[in-house]
Amino acid sequence: MTSPPAWNADGVRAAASVTFDNLGEAAELELGLWPADRPQGRHISVTEALPRVVEMLSSFSLRATFFVEGINAEIYPEALRSLVDRGHEVAAHAWRHEQWADLDLDSEQRLLSRATDAMKTAGLTPAGFRPPGGGLTTSTLSLLAGQGYSYASPAGEREGIREGLAVLPFRWPLVDAYAFLPNFSGLRERFSGRSEATTPDEMGRAMRSSLNEHAARGGHLALLFHPFVLAAIGEPGWTALEEVLTAVVEMERDGRLASMRMDEAARWMLDHPVEFSYEPLLDDATWAST
Repeated sequence: MTSPPAWNADGVRAAASVTFDNLGEAAELELGLWPADRPQGRHISVTEALPRVVEMLSSFSLRATFFVEGINAEIYPEALRSLVDRGHEVAAHAWRHEQWADLDLDSEQRLLSRATDAMKTAGLTPAGFRPPGGGLTTSTLSLLAGQGYSYASPAGEREGIREGLAVLPFRWPLVDAYAFLPNFSGLRERFSGRSEATTPDEMGRAMRSSLNEHAARGGHLALLFHPFVLAAIGEPGWTALEEVLTAVVEMERDGRLASMRMDEAARWMLDHPVEFSYEPLLDDATWAST
């Protein structure tokens, strides 16, 4: 690849998508951490963090992609439909936040079908899939194609087209959980040489710096936040998110960046297969394997 392709009719060669992963009690149910006597449907990530995320996005006139577990379509269908009504994308993030790369074929097929069917029953049609843990199996892309998906978003360094699907990776250092959570210490050691958690301010500065570098380099960049992380770390995290969103809006206003949902980026790639005929560069490291 000589020079990066354009992402819109104006010829802007850098695109960015604001994304949010994980919702509700899905991961806690999967890990056996949700008490049996605790009612479902009242998780702080949905009742408190999500409305604030949506309000902030609205204040910037930004549309985002929310990768949510399929079980949320059964527990929080109205919340998910409300996201779509506001112009955001709701995409799939497994059934109950299973460590995707570790699944056997039968489990992968069953869980993907269950998540997809639940979302369709709730009136949602997911176009994209992000695997919890960041890794795909050798069967994931073909299974996604069979279910009508148009893109996948695993961990990696560069977008591309593979098996007829757009592949739009996220980078671990551009994930809020990577900066804060203890179980990401191995990834921090790998990418930065230090395992210690960083502050929300440091995370925000790192994301803004990456955006500037990306605007000069071109390609697609996914920024990744978690509502439950924002709820846990409080105001410093919300301030960092606001500053990152401000940078996205300013760079788009200056013509340096095209801000788009993940499904829009995927559709642009698939509509321009010659320009995006190169292979994606993926990363096989997950938070659970380091």
